[in-house]
Amino acid sequence: MNYELLTQLLVNGVIVGTLYGVVAMCFVLIYKSTQIVNFAQGEFLLIGAWTCWALLVKFELPFYVGFPITLAFMVVFGIVLQMVVLRPMIGEPIISVIMVTIGLSMFFQSLMSWMFGGYAKSFPQVFETESMNILGLQVQTAYIMSLVSSVVIMIAFYYFFKYSKMGLAMRATAFDQQVAQSLGISVKRVFAASWAISALVSAMAGVVVGMVNGVSSALSFFGIKVFPVVILGGLDSIIGAIVGGLIIGVLENLAEFFDSQWLHLGNMYTIAPFYALVIILMIKPYGLFGTKDIERI
Repeated sequence: MNYELLTQLLVNGVIVGTLYGVVAMCFVLIYKSTQIVNFAQGEFLLIGAWTCWALLVKFELPFYVGFPITLAFMVVFGIVLQMVVLRPMIGEPIISVIMVTIGLSMFFQSLMSWMFGGYAKSFPQVFETESMNILGLQVQTAYIMSLVSSVVIMIAFYYFFKYSKMGLAMRATAFDQQVAQSLGISVKRVFAASWAISALVSAMAGVVVGMVNGVSSALSFFGIKVFPVVILGGLDSIIGAIVGGLIIGVLENLAEFFDSQWLHLGNMYTIAPFYALVIILMIKPYGLFGTKDIERI
C-alpha cells in the first residue's frame, strides 16, 4: 500500500472538504432564510472566478486589489439578483422559486461561456511559491489560504446565526415569512443579505478552485458536488455543512486511492459523493444534524 499517496490524498480531502463546507453553508444560509435551495450556487463560484481572472489578466491588477474588488462586486451582484429576479417571487410557491434558480443556472453558464469561451484558463501566478512543503507533503499555497479563510468563515457563520440580529431574523423568516413581517422584520432585507453573503463566500471558493485547476464552465459542477454535503449534514444546519464537507472531501479522495490501487473502475473521485448521497437519503434523509419535520394529521 502506498501510504505516502494515501496521506497526501487525505490531506487534500480535508482541505477541499473545508471548501465544500463553506459552499454548503451558502446553501444552508439561503435555505434557512428563504426555505429554497439555490441551484445556481455553482454559477456563483464560476462568476466570481471569471471576474477575478478578468481583473488580474485583462486589467492587470495585482491580486490584493483584484480579489477584494471581486468580493465587492459579488455582494452587489447578489443584492441586485435578489431584487430584480427573486424579490418578485416572494409569496409564490417554493417550486416556482426553485425553477427560477435552475433557469438562472443555465443562463449564467451560457453567459460565461459566451463571454470567456469554453476552454479552461489559468490564473497568473499569485503567490511566490505555488506549493509549500508541510511535514513532507506538497500542498498548494492557494489551498492553504483557502483553509485559513474557510475556518474563519465557518466560525463567523456560526456566531452570525447564533447571536446577530440579522442571523436571528433570517431564522425567523425561514420559519414563517408572514409571522416575521408581523414582528417588524424586513423580509426583503433578509433575502437581500442572504443572497449577498452567499455570492461573496461562493466567489471566494471559486477563486481558490480556479487558481488550482483553472477557470472554465466545469467549475460550476463544484456546486452540484456540494449537494451530497448538504444532505449529509442536514439542509438547515451550519455545523452539519462543516462536518458533511469534511466527510465528503475525505470520502472522494479515499475513493480515488482505492480505485487507483485496486478497483480500477475509473472516475470514482467524481461519483463517490453521489453514491453517498443515495445511501444518506435511504438511511437518514434529514442528515446528521438536520431538523426532522413532524407533521400531524
